[in-house]
Amino acid sequence: MNLLAFDTSTDTLTIAVQRGSQVLEHDGPGGAQASTTLIAAIRTLLQQAGLSFDRLDAVVFGRGPGSFTGLRTACSVAQGLAYGARGGQGVPALPVDTLLAVAEQARAEHGCTRVLAALDARMDEVYWAPYEWRGDASAGHWSCPPDFGLSAPQAIAVPEGFTVAGNARAAYGERLAPQAPHVPARPTAAALLRLAPALLAEGAAVAANAALPRYVRDKVAQTTAERDAARRAAARP
Repeated sequence: MNLLAFDTSTDTLTIAVQRGSQVLEHDGPGGAQASTTLIAAIRTLLQQAGLSFDRLDAVVFGRGPGSFTGLRTACSVAQGLAYGARGGQGVPALPVDTLLAVAEQARAEHGCTRVLAALDARMDEVYWAPYEWRGDASAGHWSCPPDFGLSAPQAIAVPEGFTVAGNARAAYGERLAPQAPHVPARPTAAALLRLAPALLAEGAAVAANAALPRYVRDKVAQTTAERDAARRAAARP
C-alpha cells in the first residue's frame, strides 16, 4: 500500500511516506512555518520514495486535538491532496486522533501498553486521554476512550499502571501527575502509518471534503478578557 501521512498539530512538522514495506520520514519546524513548508516537503519525500500523487492509496493526517493553526493546515492540505490524487479521481483521507498517535509512538519507542496521552493545549490546559494496547508486541489494537479530556495539568488523575506520554510534562513539570511515570512522545507521521491499516480496515477513511479537524475546546480562540472571566467564574464558591 502507498500512503502519505503528516501531522502539524505540535511545534514539529512530521511527514512519512510508505511505499510497500519501505517508509521514509521527514521532520521540520511546525507551528506557523508548517503552512509554507508542508507541501514542498511532501513533494520532496514522495520523490525520494519514487512515488507520485497519482500512485497514492490514501492520505493520512493528524486531525487533532492540537494547535488550531496546525490542524487547519493539515486538514486543508489533506483535503486538497486527497481530492486531486490519481489525476483528479481522488483517494480517501484517513483522519487520526493525535492523542492516539502519541500512545502509539510511546508504545513503539518505550514499550508502553497503558498510556495516558497528554499534549500541551496552551492556556494552562492539557489535552489527555487513556489508551490500552490489547495484543502482543507484533499484533494488536488500541482500546480508545469515548472522548478526550481538557483539564488543568494538576487536575489530571492518572489510572494506576498507566504511563503519561506526550509533551505536556515539558510544559508543566511537576504540576502534571508527579507520582506517575512519564515518557516523551509526539504524534509522528510514522505512528500514523502504523495505525492506518487497522483504521482503514474499520472503515475510518472519509471522502476528501470530510477531512475535518477534531477540536476539543468549544471555541477556536478566546480573548484575554474571556479567559480571565472564565477563571473568575470557576473560582467562585
